[in-house]
Amino acid sequence: MKDLFGFHIVDQLQKIDIDINRDELKYHNKRVLVSKQFTFDAAHHLHDYEGKCKNLHGHTYKVIFGISGYTDNRGLVIDFGDIKDIWKKDIEIYLDHKYLNETLPAMNTTAENMVVWIFEKMEAALQKTDNSQKYSGARVEYVQLFETPTSYAEARREWMTIE
Repeated sequence: MKDLFGFHIVDQLQKIDIDINRDELKYHNKRVLVSKQFTFDAAHHLHDYEGKCKNLHGHTYKVIFGISGYTDNRGLVIDFGDIKDIWKKDIEIYLDHKYLNETLPAMNTTAENMVVWIFEKMEAALQKTDNSQKYSGARVEYVQLFETPTSYAEARREWMTIE
């Protein structure tokens, strides 16, 4: 049925095993990248640095994850909700509304250092035994950490495995 504006209104939702078979849910066997972003607020200061950032200050950071893998029998690499759960449980607890110089490992809390730490935390969470079987070949391809809307640091898989 079409309404006055030409939009199609669904008469009946497709039903699994009636209108579509389970073996049709997975369309391909290709590696696919999914992405999810988060924000957090935190304070820090930089050591051995001459400039405004040597003083205690804060940012609203934005983190973007690019995670690739092979789709499961439903056509999903990883549920976006699962990425959020990992973020909340394994990473954000060290970052959001924290003084980063205290909660992160001993490092200068530059975006360049932090993005590598975040990459490693997400990768470790995906590789846990229970997760590695759940997410077929899922791995972190990149992490971008925006310190301001126009300034960010990035860690990529190919850079992390070199050296």
